[in-house]
Amino acid sequence: MKLQEGLFDRKDENKGGLTLKETQMLKGVLEGCVLTLIQQGNGTIYGYELVQQLKAAGFTTIVGGTIYPLLQKLEKNGQIAGVMKKSPEGPDRKYFTLTASGEAALADFTQQWRQLEQKVNLLIGVEKL
Repeated sequence: MKLQEGLFDRKDENKGGLTLKETQMLKGVLEGCVLTLIQQGNGTIYGYELVQQLKAAGFTTIVGGTIYPLLQKLEKNGQIAGVMKKSPEGPDRKYFTLTASGEAALADFTQQWRQLEQKVNLLIGVEKL
């Protein structure tokens, strides 16, 4: 089976290990990850903090220029609600919560992710159904 050109890169030529380009895979799951963090934040998370939490989780290539447009899209689509609040340091911050639509989108994402994960794990021999 031939893989899509450019999907795999040699990350470390000395080790010769192939790694999947994180950015290609992340495109499909970033929205679900952001919805998850907003749900976990329970109204106490803002854009910069989202970026920091994603980086702490290992998504080191994430930048604000990726997250802020996504937050605007989610808010415009009614999946999240933002409220401006005073910040103890610096300018006011926009804190986010999930709406009912966002909760439903997160539930759908979680279900679809688990199904996909199970199929991929079966193919690569990690887990049997």
